[in-house]
Amino acid sequence: MFNIKENDYRLVIAVDFAKSIVWIKWLGTHKDHDGIDVKRCNMAGEVRPIRSKRDYESALKEVERLWGAKSGTRDGDRLDVLATLIEAYEEEHYPIDPPDPIEAIKFRMEQQGLTRRDLEGIIGTRTRIAEVMNRKRGLSIEMIRRLHERLGIAAEVLIRPTRKDAA
Repeated sequence: MFNIKENDYRLVIAVDFAKSIVWIKWLGTHKDHDGIDVKRCNMAGEVRPIRSKRDYESALKEVERLWGAKSGTRDGDRLDVLATLIEAYEEEHYPIDPPDPIEAIKFRMEQQGLTRRDLEGIIGTRTRIAEVMNRKRGLSIEMIRRLHERLGIAAEVLIRPTRKDAA
């Protein structure tokens, strides 16, 4: 059993260490917890790990049904748990590659209403900016640092190789 949000909620789980699986047996308010038999409670029929495409699609339908449920209610708690399970499944089965560094720079420029001229203090001369943006020259460590610090682009994105075919 875990106390959540300063003891407002309780989470009861079961663990199968051999299979590395954690089951949520019950989730609810501290007040509701006092009225249940922890040894007999079972959410397995309600919320289960998402292991297959079929489980995933079923969970998405359930989230759609629960969408807009008030936080702190039984449906709201169920929605939160399902969203967490779906996120974990999607991260494993549908990973999203980080964007190409040049595309990330272009996107941030568009977001902030910047022009290539605005990059002069970050990347260098107009010629250097053109070379970088046209994928003729890679980003240096100093350029990456300045782009990260001044435009807030994640360094993990900027250090990736640029896609030559994206030009």
